[in-house]
Amino acid sequence: MKFAFIIFKYFPFGGMQRDMLRTAKELLKRGHQVEIFTLSWQGDVPSGIKVHVLPQTGWFNFQRYQKFIDASFAIIQSGKFDFVFGYNRMAGLNAHFAADPCFIERAHQQRSWWYRLTPRYRWFAKCEYAVFSKQVNTDILAVSLSEQPHFQHWYGTQNERFHFIPPFLSPERFVLQDKVTMRKHLRDAFGFAQDDFVYMLTGSGFAMKGLDRAILAMAALPSELLQHTKLIAVGQDKPKQFQAMANRLGLQSHVVISKGRSDIPLLMQGADVCVHPAYRENTGLVILEGMACGAPMLVTESCGYAHHVADAQAGIVIPMPFNQALMNQQWLAMRTSSNAQRETWAQNGLSHLQGVMRANDGSAEAKILIQLAEQVKA
Repeated sequence: MKFAFIIFKYFPFGGMQRDMLRTAKELLKRGHQVEIFTLSWQGDVPSGIKVHVLPQTGWFNFQRYQKFIDASFAIIQSGKFDFVFGYNRMAGLNAHFAADPCFIERAHQQRSWWYRLTPRYRWFAKCEYAVFSKQVNTDILAVSLSEQPHFQHWYGTQNERFHFIPPFLSPERFVLQDKVTMRKHLRDAFGFAQDDFVYMLTGSGFAMKGLDRAILAMAALPSELLQHTKLIAVGQDKPKQFQAMANRLGLQSHVVISKGRSDIPLLMQGADVCVHPAYRENTGLVILEGMACGAPMLVTESCGYAHHVADAQAGIVIPMPFNQALMNQQWLAMRTSSNAQRETWAQNGLSHLQGVMRANDGSAEAKILIQLAEQVKA
């Protein structure tokens, strides 16, 4: 069968992007064809998969997105595709990979009323309705069950349209190295002292990932502890506002913001604590990645995968509703924890992740898509 994959942007460090490429390769391995449609592509183009890069112009992102969608479907409709799979929300999909939280729920809970009058809101709300409305039959591949009640509250989406995917972590990507060597690798990479205590935040979109919360927690540390403490944030985003925030708080020598890197698992293995204080996260795969690297975790309860930290007793989960003062205390608790406590958190996380990794060998998404495509063709 011939599959069309649609994604707004591809870059090699994004979790959803890695999921997409893995699924495309798995379909290819099983004898199917895959073509990918995207606005932009960073990195190598995979062998055997045709990539359509369709850049667009417009004053606003949503205008460019709509032009891209129109251009993609113009090719798809003349290309004899059997199944259209979208990683972003839009009309015309056979199935959607639901990696992001419910847009309209966030718009009502986290935004002011006037935001819901904007053209941007109306466009994204329309696209979400086109996927989740009970009037359509788009299937939904859900990487977390935490958002399903929100979609059903706003759209009445039928239960049978949701297909749960267990989280996937590549065993090859998370091979544990010598801890001492990895600590040195991280500190050498960013010019830290070898005895510095390092918090690490990873993720594209620093605003949603809660980098501001982490910077505020750093600023609240007692000066004698701050002196030997660093925060490294690695991800695909514009760092200017966060670097300015750190500078205003006198943290310019304690907060480092880096673009995405290919050695994330090695850096995680060298960190003292991995943090993910996100405002809201449908899953938060980086939480599982940190656990797989043997890092103690400090995460917000609002992340779909935060329960893994609690279940495994692999660190501290910051409860909701969020309170910055409480996070500051928990940040300090991580900083002053003993080596033995951090090692216990690390080993608990590693043990828990063994069961998680057994639940999905990397083929779950492809198997579901093949089954759904066969139903469409029947």
